[in-house]
Amino acid sequence: MAAQQERSELEAKAKQGETVVPGGTGGKSLEAQERLAEGRSRGGQTRKEQLGHEGYQEMGHRGGETRREQMGQEGYQEMGKKGGLSTMDKSAAERVEEEGIEIDESKFRTKDR
Repeated sequence: MAAQQERSELEAKAKQGETVVPGGTGGKSLEAQERLAEGRSRGGQTRKEQLGHEGYQEMGHRGGETRREQMGQEGYQEMGKKGGLSTMDKSAAERVEEEGIEIDESKFRTKDR
């Protein structure tokens, strides 16, 4: 019963445009978000198999470099600062809030925008 109630709550949030499933961005319902996440996961696995471990690793490295160029050095450092705060027990957002650490997320945006 509790699981059904939780799914109903997630469904309501999804219909309001909130992403409730990691990787489900863009889905207008809980089921759509679940399917999107599954498809994206499968696509990533397929690409990994095509490229092999080293090729997939290189692709990730290039993506990180591109993002750093888009954000600029300062924005990339700020993003790394936030990422470095996450632990197995708490997300970076939880630690930022609890410990009063300042993170300027406006620096995460692409420089040209």
